Amino acid sequence: MKSTILHGSITALALVTTASVQATEGGGSTYPMGAENFLMGALPPPGVHPLLYANHYAADELRNDQAEQLPIDFRLRANVLAPRLLWVTGQTLWGGQLAFASLFPLVDLDVTVDGQQDSDQGLGDIDLTMALAYHHSPNLHSAVGVDVFVPTGSFNADRLANVGRNYWSVQGVYALSQVNPEGLNWDLKMMYDYNFENPDTHYQSGHELHADYSLGYALHSNWVAGVGGYAYRQVTDDRLNGGKIGNRGQAFSIGPSLKWDNGQGAFVTLKYEREFAVKNRPQGDSLWLKASLPL
Repeated sequence: MKSTILHGSITALALVTTASVQATEGGGSTYPMGAENFLMGALPPPGVHPLLYANHYAADELRNDQAEQLPIDFRLRANVLAPRLLWVTGQTLWGGQLAFASLFPLVDLDVTVDGQQDSDQGLGDIDLTMALAYHHSPNLHSAVGVDVFVPTGSFNADRLANVGRNYWSVQGVYALSQVNPEGLNWDLKMMYDYNFENPDTHYQSGHELHADYSLGYALHSNWVAGVGGYAYRQVTDDRLNGGKIGNRGQAFSIGPSLKWDNGQGAFVTLKYEREFAVKNRPQGDSLWLKASLPL
């Protein structure tokens, strides 16, 4: 199965309430940066297609607006298992395949800041997707869509760790994939996020522009190896009680990536990525596994 707009509302990067590091409320985002890998913009044939994401994220540093490490004893660990159901319909709209998806992240989170420790477990914020997929040639595919992140995860403004962000987000997406079983493979998924206000804190995170990417070469008809990661910039200021307070975030990542594909709808991708050039956010590394599970 070839997936396109596959995200979870994993809030592991959004849990530190230290005032000096915000960059969106709590220093994180509804979309888990770098979640995608190969096959970002290539949808499968009509039908119902289950997928599974697994992620481990670890960070021990907080960076300020000058990308300097803050003198704070900080530790964040998150483990996420996120099943996703993708339904590609037999209908077309504006020349594209109409598809819908939903993702349900199960999060186990632990945060420590200057000796204060907190943890939270449970269902995070659900992600609902509507997309149109296009197949320009046997190798080139694209998709355009909208994601809505629903604040279903638990949230308490007095806690360090929350598996939910307590506000709605809408994300526009455009994904493009070059799939070549005998040569170069590349993928790019570009996203723009609008975040609504958190009603409990009256904090509104700024707009976010970001992209996941991958670049690889087919070593065999079933194997692709290469690199992948993400680029992220917050493009508008955060707001508190309606007033601008700055705190724009930035981050990039890169690492090795591997894909196995049986050519009949089943595939597994594995990626490690290290973050760098981070501003106003935690900095760490992440291990991602994504698998299609044909029915």
